[in-house]
Amino acid sequence: MKVIIAGAGEVGYHLAKLLTKESHSIVLIDTNAKVLQRADSEMDLLSIQGNAYSLSILDRADIANTDLVIAVTSSETTNLTIATLGKQLGAKKTIARVNNSEFVKLKDRLDLERLGIDVIISPEDLASKEIIRLLRRSSFSNAFDFEFGKLTLLGVYLNERSKILNKSIKECSHYNESGDFITIAIDRNGEPIIPRSNFVFEDHDHVFFLCRPKGIDQIRDLCGNKKFEVKNVMLLGGGNVGFNTAKKLNRRKNVKLIESDSDRCEELADLLPETLIINDDGHDVHLLEDENISQMDAFIAVTGNSETNIMSCLVAKTHGVKKTIAMVENIDYINLSQTIGIDTLINKKLIAANNIFRYVRQADIMSIAGIHGLDAEVMEVNVKHGSKATQVPIQQLEFPKNAIIGGIIRDGNAWIADGNFQINANDKVVVFALPEGIKKVLEYFS
Repeated sequence: MKVIIAGAGEVGYHLAKLLTKESHSIVLIDTNAKVLQRADSEMDLLSIQGNAYSLSILDRADIANTDLVIAVTSSETTNLTIATLGKQLGAKKTIARVNNSEFVKLKDRLDLERLGIDVIISPEDLASKEIIRLLRRSSFSNAFDFEFGKLTLLGVYLNERSKILNKSIKECSHYNESGDFITIAIDRNGEPIIPRSNFVFEDHDHVFFLCRPKGIDQIRDLCGNKKFEVKNVMLLGGGNVGFNTAKKLNRRKNVKLIESDSDRCEELADLLPETLIINDDGHDVHLLEDENISQMDAFIAVTGNSETNIMSCLVAKTHGVKKTIAMVENIDYINLSQTIGIDTLINKKLIAANNIFRYVRQADIMSIAGIHGLDAEVMEVNVKHGSKATQVPIQQLEFPKNAIIGGIIRDGNAWIADGNFQINANDKVVVFALPEGIKKVLEYFS
């Protein structure tokens, strides 16, 4: 597939790295020569310096023979323009990144496809949805539902209360006699592991399970976590992410939102009448104490400053807040959450890049979940007629060792995968895969 990426910021750069690993033909366009030099040294792609809304630049990129244009510059106006121009000049499909989440909500009313824009992505909207998912499964570090909860991906840190500690997966099999869950991956000191039956769980392992609904409470009990409901939430940062999150929460939760800009506070007070808006910068520990931070069930920091978000979450933890989520701008920070004590670090650009990535796949991907802090993906794939996966049972597939089939959804029913299971056409299969194995994995289902 020939892909033009306009914008070599964190979203575009991360996308380029993902796509070049799969041997796609990539053209990366940006005005920053230094960033493009770095991309040239690290990836096999064509870089072009210039404005991607320039017709001459698009012609140099061979826009007329391009399968996909991804416009992810920092300017939503530029992105919408590039996507529109790209379609008119011959690109088969276009994706535009926007900052205003209203574009996402009103895309049908705006009829953006008529303008040549096939897909719009809002990192802010995706980040707020991710936060809501994490709060819904508050005792877990990661949570993602496939097929409306038929199967669920859960992440959890092991501790001294975990029943499976210092035991192998085989030794723990009696905890799972009904086959309601499977261990699909472990993050140990930042290294992803796809476990086999002799794998032994250790303290501080970040373990990822795929489960049916009945398995959620089992996993929570085995890992030593207590179930708790989030009722009181404190948000730090009233930007788009904070606003979107508060708007989604305030009908069901008690929400306090702290914002440093007084004009923005007045605007938020009008837009969020059910949310308590507090005008402060959030650095003052005494302010947080005065606002009863110790009575909060969750603290979410989504300002534009990563360090502020991290430090305020650490303050919340020291005051007994059970669930902390910090948004960070630097993708390299994502792996820090386990070592510094914050429950989950999220990066809106990484979430957006992973979301865009599924539109590039040749296979029929229904949904895709990025795992916080782990360079890997969990995908829900629709199985095509005559594909390799339908020929023999799972144990005979010779599936890549850097991937694992976790579960199958058929006719609205979910199964946890075992070696004897026979995959059929039109099944939806949930697969965990490391980046280097994704392309080969998808060949089994297409």
